[in-house]
Amino acid sequence: MTTQNHSDERPTAAAPYVPVTFDSCEHIKGPFYHGTRFAFEIGDHLVAGRGSNFQEGRISNNVYFAALVETAVWGAELSCALSGTEGRGHIYIVEPTGPFEDDPNVTNKKFPGNITQSYRTRQPLQIVGELHSWQGHAPEVLGRMLDNLARLREQGLDVIED
Repeated sequence: MTTQNHSDERPTAAAPYVPVTFDSCEHIKGPFYHGTRFAFEIGDHLVAGRGSNFQEGRISNNVYFAALVETAVWGAELSCALSGTEGRGHIYIVEPTGPFEDDPNVTNKKFPGNITQSYRTRQPLQIVGELHSWQGHAPEVLGRMLDNLARLREQGLDVIED
């Protein structure tokens, strides 16, 4: 198992996890990605206070992003599937305009640290590009993830700490 070292290098087993906080995030370097079902233009800003990609009727206090394309792929695909939107969604290359922190919904949950390199901010994210050449998950893999989310929802365990 690896732990997150939050440097430009890949995590190693010997590197301790260092939490990313609003007061200590400058050392985390992009590129950063945001996966969603919504279409935006280069230069647009993603802002908090909009509807959640993952829970109908929920207003999100944060904007979520990741340093891993794979994490953004899940964001785009789940956003589409959970809303009933056709297509695979979009993955945008984004730049934070203010401080950010580890996403508490995935950090130190199933595995120690922030292995998904997921973050959140209350400040806007500026869209600086769109990633077009990304590989989605096989339908059966996406289906299993949706089944797991449905099971969590039925058990009342689909809590989003926002």
